[in-house]
Amino acid sequence: MPELVRLYIRSVAIGFVISAGFTAGLVWWDVAGIGHLIQGSDIGLIAAMMLVVFNGIVFSAVQFAFKIMAMAEDDTPRGGHRVREPVREPGLVPVPVKVTAKATPRR
Repeated sequence: MPELVRLYIRSVAIGFVISAGFTAGLVWWDVAGIGHLIQGSDIGLIAAMMLVVFNGIVFSAVQFAFKIMAMAEDDTPRGGHRVREPVREPGLVPVPVKVTAKATPRR
């Protein structure tokens, strides 16, 4: 079996374990009344299974994406002497202004 497929299967398994724990936490701490709804309904088990499956899809995708992005090679150069760029400082530039004799201030 190729390494990438094994990585994907491991990521899916980890994602679904995290999802089961997340759903158990939602039910245990009764976040937004979800625990009461699941435990008080006759189809609460189906709702809990749907939460595990849908959260499992999301968490496994995030887990797989995290693992893939962690495999990226770093292209930034290490060490060495870099040439420093000069720092430009702002300077004053004279601007000629024509002054007329009839200049009155605006109000």
